[in-house]
Amino acid sequence: MAKVSKSATDNRFATPKPLTSHGPARIIAMCNQKGGVGKTTTSINMSAALAEYGRKVLLVDYDPQGALSAGLGVNAHDAITIYDLMLDKNIDPKTAIQHTATPNLDVIPANIELSAAEMKLVNEMARERILAGILKRVADDYDVIVVDCQPSLGLLTVNALTAAHGVIIPLATEFFALRGVAILEDIVSKVQEGLNPALQLDGILATMFDPRTLHSREVLERLHDAFGEKVFKSVINRTVKFPDATVAQAPITSYAPDSEAASAYRTVARELVSRGCAP
Repeated sequence: MAKVSKSATDNRFATPKPLTSHGPARIIAMCNQKGGVGKTTTSINMSAALAEYGRKVLLVDYDPQGALSAGLGVNAHDAITIYDLMLDKNIDPKTAIQHTATPNLDVIPANIELSAAEMKLVNEMARERILAGILKRVADDYDVIVVDCQPSLGLLTVNALTAAHGVIIPLATEFFALRGVAILEDIVSKVQEGLNPALQLDGILATMFDPRTLHSREVLERLHDAFGEKVFKSVINRTVKFPDATVAQAPITSYAPDSEAASAYRTVARELVSRGCAP
């Protein structure tokens, strides 16, 4: 049976050393075509933990649902969004960036308008590289850029994978969640072959883990058997703290800083740095 860490006392990964300078950013696509797997939760809280460790982080809300923007209390309605930047190359991406209450953590928001992007861009030249062009203009100001993808494998997700250096797949420890990973891996391979040869799989992060249930433990064991070292050693347990933090419009690291949930995402951030996937 795969061994599960007790995140609150997990000291396997060293605290990241302070950075003497910032940028250019390493871009990470947070990706899973299945919804409800903790993708946005992970984007927010992993990024907030990296920000706590002195990394300058830009979150890109790339989901028309705008859950990431809402979860951080960011205005996405009377503001310049990622959709505006994709449609008009003359807009400076820096004008879309909003600061959050968390130091070192900024956001480019999204709203429902983004759902029209695939139709609007269908005839654009190099449409798969539009996001890459946008992020290139702000990359020098950040250490990490995290793109929170929508739960689909359409043009927006391909844009994110084309722009990214690495991809993290959050995966709920439920049997049906396992089935989609192979499909996503195939898409990543196709992007590597045709659009972004440097793209790498940073890892698969087990989320919504309930150590009390045999089902959850078996899925985690199967995940380790199938993907080995690709699976993060850090595990995110299921807890009511995450929805509470979302309602409070704050990362778990500031809403409940001493909780096991906050400690778990700090562990993820440290592991990410130790893997060389973040500076």
